[in-house]
Amino acid sequence: MAQKMTKNILLIAFLGVLFFPLAAAAADSMDREWDGILRSAESLFKAMKERQYPAIWGLLSAESKKSIVNSVYKASLKSGVAYSKEQIGTDFGIGGLIARSYWNSYLNEFDPDMALEESKWSVGFLRDGKAEIKILYKKSEKPALLQMFKEDGVWKVGLEETFEGRKYLLFQ
Repeated sequence: MAQKMTKNILLIAFLGVLFFPLAAAAADSMDREWDGILRSAESLFKAMKERQYPAIWGLLSAESKKSIVNSVYKASLKSGVAYSKEQIGTDFGIGGLIARSYWNSYLNEFDPDMALEESKWSVGFLRDGKAEIKILYKKSEKPALLQMFKEDGVWKVGLEETFEGRKYLLFQ
């Protein structure tokens, strides 16, 4: 009986030695992934704070960009200004007049320091190229659940996916 128990302990120890490096490597990989996710989100709020409009645009998910362009396009049609969606997208990419007007309006309503300095961040979930960051503002009871998406190997912020409904249009 003692011999069988010794064999079981040795087997468990052997398996532990065998699989520990794999588990440690997986944990390290997960930590690096979360570092990239958090860095992208923080970079967005820093770019907002510094009003670096092309940088903001570059950190947004494709769906957020599409939603913003569509909203600005629809608002421009209502105002009688004839911008194409391509012109609007290009303007946002270079931080042109439309982008500056949109983001200035957005940032008149949203202070990036609320996320950067006055909130606690924690990780939510990570799976299949999607992640969630919990951002709890000091005066809130519930966290904002910031949606993140991995696109072409880079983590992007789903600003519109997270805060849809808030529109900051210059043509209204």
